[in-house]
Amino acid sequence: MKKLSLLFALLIITSCNNTTANKDVKSISANEVETSDEVAMKINTDSSSLKWVGKEITTSQHYGSLMFESGELNVCSNTNSEQIICNGYFIVDMTSLTVEDLTGGSKQKLEGHLKSDDFFSIEKHTKAKLTIEGSKIIDSGYLVDGSLTIKDITHPIQFEMVKDIGGYVANLVFDRSKYDVRFRSGSFFENLGDKLILDEIELTANLYFQ
Repeated sequence: MKKLSLLFALLIITSCNNTTANKDVKSISANEVETSDEVAMKINTDSSSLKWVGKEITTSQHYGSLMFESGELNVCSNTNSEQIICNGYFIVDMTSLTVEDLTGGSKQKLEGHLKSDDFFSIEKHTKAKLTIEGSKIIDSGYLVDGSLTIKDITHPIQFEMVKDIGGYVANLVFDRSKYDVRFRSGSFFENLGDKLILDEIELTANLYFQ
């Protein structure tokens, strides 16, 4: 069983673009890819998991999990026999959103709030999707290009993916304000003080494949 781990470093605390700016990046052009050896790996949704972390301007934070509905990762080799990530997709069941740092009524209240129109409008937008469109080889592994769709809004995203025992580890951070998640966001409201909730959401995914 192959394993892949994903982190909106959720994932991941700063922009992935900043963490990779000084790395030696080797671009892979389309004519370098040997598509004939492409291997498709389907996600095992029972074994896989996705963790999220959201933070306030203070030291407060909340964290929890989501579940994958489906997904596939396609790996191939370039003309130098170097393995690269060609493409793929992962679909997340937003209705599975849970809070794990609280219990009882506080847990239920926050889960309901996150699912409401103040945040992710889950009754209207039950799925989120990450599409992988290609990758570049860097010192630590891969710099992956793709697009993230939340609330039917799509934006480009870039994150690092490195090989781990049996799979990969990937770290991802996304800006919630780009997806119209407005509650206590400094991108939409002024003078929030210590009530400000940071726009950056961190994601960490542990992915296993069939």
